[in-house]
Amino acid sequence: MIELRYSSGKLISPEVHKIGIMAIGSHLENHGAALPIDTDSKIASYLALQASIRTGAKFLGVLYAATEYDYVKHGIHKPVEVLVEKELFPTLRSAKNNLNLEAVVLVNGHGGNVPIKDYLADIEKELDIKIIFNNRIVEIEGPHAGTGELSMGVVLGIADESCLNEHCQFDEYSEVGMVGLHEARQQSKGIDEGACQVESEGIVVDLKVGKNLLETAIIAIVKDVQSLLN
Repeated sequence: MIELRYSSGKLISPEVHKIGIMAIGSHLENHGAALPIDTDSKIASYLALQASIRTGAKFLGVLYAATEYDYVKHGIHKPVEVLVEKELFPTLRSAKNNLNLEAVVLVNGHGGNVPIKDYLADIEKELDIKIIFNNRIVEIEGPHAGTGELSMGVVLGIADESCLNEHCQFDEYSEVGMVGLHEARQQSKGIDEGACQVESEGIVVDLKVGKNLLETAIIAIVKDVQSLLN
């Protein structure tokens, strides 16, 4: 059997090979005129990969499906129970068995995935693996498809700046800031506050904001990896 050189390469510790980093986002969700429908998955994947590069932890790719609150209707998603049972659990089981993992950081880029957290304790117990749910980018990016997310999209090269004026036509693109998602605004105070912010302040591209959001999130993921080593 080949003896693998676990100390080779740029690593914070040879023990980091026991840790995986996986992105979870949403591939099928409207983000206005300037951002693609898989914006959340692309951002989450970028963050996960960059944190993997900085630490040496295993990059596990991205989960192909997502969930969402019933009252947020701007994409195609699975019920959380189905997502966990049919997608997340089998993926984590395969990653653990094939890569001898002891821990995984889930990098979430989609606010609708937060209910997954309620199922992680059972997954940890059944797979005998430690899981950290990193939600930092969702916590700091601001309203859906707003200035924060759009600015990150421009930094990453996935946004079309020529569509910015069209992007802000809320009658046509009701999901931007969730301004036109009236049921969601009624059900969630946070969503309504974000929509009000977008309505009053508008949306702009700010490269400094975009870069800062991405870097802040990457640092948070790196810290999670370091905490698992300790």
